[in-house]
Amino acid sequence: DGYRNTNQVSDDYRYQDGNYEAPNDGYYRGGDEPAHEEDAQSDVTEGHDEDDEVYEGEYQGIPHPDDIKEKQKKRAPAMADEYRDRADLMAERMEDEEQLAHQYENIIEECGHGRFQWTLFFVLGLALMADGVEVFVVGFVLPSAEKDMCLSSSNKGMLGLIVYLGMMVGAVLLGGLADKLGRRQCLIISLAINAAFAFLSSFVQGYGFFLFCRLISGLGIGGTLPIVFAYFSEFLSREKRGEHLSWLCMFWMIGGIFASAMAWSIIPHYGWGFSMGTKYHFHSWRVFVLVCSLPCIASLVALKFMPESPRFLLEIGKHDEAWMILKQVHDTNMRAKGEPERVFTVSYIKTPKQVDEFIEIQSSTGTWYQRWLVRITTTLKQVWDNVLYCLTAQYRMNTLMLAVVWFTMALSYYGLIVWFPDMIRYLQDEAYESRVKIFDEEEVSHFTFNFTLENQIHRNGEYRNDKFIGMKFKEVKFEDSLFEDCYFEDVTSSETFFENCTIISTVFYNTDLYEHKFINCRLINSTFMKEKEGCHIDFEEDNDFLIYLVSFLGSLSVLPGNIISALLMDKIGRIKMIGGSMLISAVCCFFLFFGNSESAMIGWQCLFCGASIAAWNALDVITVELYPTDKRATAFGILNGLCKFGAILGNSIFSSFVGITKVVPILLASSALVGGGLLALRLPETREQVLM
Repeated sequence: DGYRNTNQVSDDYRYQDGNYEAPNDGYYRGGDEPAHEEDAQSDVTEGHDEDDEVYEGEYQGIPHPDDIKEKQKKRAPAMADEYRDRADLMAERMEDEEQLAHQYENIIEECGHGRFQWTLFFVLGLALMADGVEVFVVGFVLPSAEKDMCLSSSNKGMLGLIVYLGMMVGAVLLGGLADKLGRRQCLIISLAINAAFAFLSSFVQGYGFFLFCRLISGLGIGGTLPIVFAYFSEFLSREKRGEHLSWLCMFWMIGGIFASAMAWSIIPHYGWGFSMGTKYHFHSWRVFVLVCSLPCIASLVALKFMPESPRFLLEIGKHDEAWMILKQVHDTNMRAKGEPERVFTVSYIKTPKQVDEFIEIQSSTGTWYQRWLVRITTTLKQVWDNVLYCLTAQYRMNTLMLAVVWFTMALSYYGLIVWFPDMIRYLQDEAYESRVKIFDEEEVSHFTFNFTLENQIHRNGEYRNDKFIGMKFKEVKFEDSLFEDCYFEDVTSSETFFENCTIISTVFYNTDLYEHKFINCRLINSTFMKEKEGCHIDFEEDNDFLIYLVSFLGSLSVLPGNIISALLMDKIGRIKMIGGSMLISAVCCFFLFFGNSESAMIGWQCLFCGASIAAWNALDVITVELYPTDKRATAFGILNGLCKFGAILGNSIFSSFVGITKVVPILLASSALVGGGLLALRLPETREQVLM
């Protein structure tokens, strides 16, 4: 007990207001002066400014003792961090982040919600609109592109899935980069990639290059969804976040409406284009692809005038830049409200301790590509660490549950979205086949056919000395027929075949009646001259108009669901919104058993889309709120990438049952929605939570 504790000794001196205060315990410490001496000294030095006094060692190059002390104080924390355990540093950082989260919430409330947020709302809405357009583009151009590029069934399937594959990779990659490079910068990169390759895809002629362009275009647009929601949420206060993120989701609907309207008004006009020689053709569907890149380009230009997220800048220690942006938000909103005299009262914002350090490589170190390689690998390693962090004990359960909900929602929604148009086409084809005209044992000689034959079957017919000139065959089949001394010139055909026919001394000049259209036929002394080259769009499909209308109505039907979810998101909560919406959507699926007509299928599609949109909106909101700022876009990107994987599976599985059975797609979609909806009820509610 004769020795004093070292902690007690260190606590004897307490740091207050920039000075060390000695304890008043009766011991003399050499620095204490009586109060009356201080008063006397003050009287003597009255009118004397110590700042004007010249330190006597200044001219000898000796630093002032006060300067030495200041440098030691600044150096001490940095030196101490080198010897501290990383777990301690992370614990301190998490404490700092919690303080920052509450302070940032108060700052955003002081900045208010006004002109700045609404401007950013429309700029980011255009980016989200571009994402919605990308989903519909390939489906609309596929009927025309398959004839223009001579696509086989496997090529058509690959073209339909390649965009989702690119979006899956882009969501994970660009979402992860947004947590390291910044929301605004990565969103600009994402939109630039999409705009460039979407524009390029409208001009390329070959299938392989077109497929590659759509893949990279999808990769670019895949990053927009995670970044847009993370970006916009960091400018919103807690009481505004759920509602306004739900309003933002409406732009995805607007993108679908825009794509449907443009397809309806452009693609059927086959003459809207140009040709250069016989090899290069720019048809109307390419004009449509070009027009669909406009929302992306508009958002890209507007983003140049938007600032980076201040929450992200604070996370990486850039206090001054973040403060300037928050002041800009405050001043913009106050001026719009007619209160320009309101002063931004925040002077200092807490910044978390920086644990990860990125060491900039000097220009003299290695070659330029070696320096860039090190930068890229270091950044990708940090992104990978963020991905693994989302699976740590703190977030593992939430991540796994969200992954299941995202996947089941995507499997059902995207699978049915493809299944609805395919089922409508199937019903149309059945109705079309029921109207087929059958001609048996007809004999025609010395006759000139110069008109269109459509939806006909000719059996056991005989055609002698007949001419087929400048005509079109559509869905025509000749079975067990005889053609003798006939002449075919400038004939165009679609789904036309000759089966078990005998063709004698017949000339085919400038036709597209190729060898594969003659099945088990005998060709005797017949000549094929100057066959048509390439593939041709020769018939405007009447059912294309209905498909565009179906997509248009399906996109428009989510409007009521969007409005309801936006108004109720902060009132009933995210969890009840997800669970309720998915269970109602599952009930809608069961009614599809009664959809035996085109109008019934369209009606149930609209009901399903309108019911499911609330779940999508709530999923976007809760995913943003469950993760901290430095992991938010990464986690959203992972889950959205899994969503696109579910879309690929849904498209493949559901389309394979068209015309076979309705039971499997309906039961699969319903069970997935019920399972995902019940699991969503176990997620934590986040509507009262500040953004960490």
